[in-house]
Amino acid sequence: MKKDTHPKYYETKVTCACGNTFTIGSTIEKMQVEICSACHPFFTGNEKTLDVAGRVEKFKTRATKATTAKKKGK
Repeated sequence: MKKDTHPKYYETKVTCACGNTFTIGSTIEKMQVEICSACHPFFTGNEKTLDVAGRVEKFKTRATKATTAKKKGK
């Protein structure tokens, strides 16, 4: 068998941008992440809705503007 075919295994310390730290097994010595399970909206239940007006409402407002513009044009 060949020697040194497997990468070195580390007990890696992962640091999140929120300050949370935890250890995992990895082939990378140190890891920094932007978001983790402690600050991710899906896991914390603090989901933020970015789309204030839905697609259907936006379409309806554009459709009413188009019909009123046609009526004014006649």
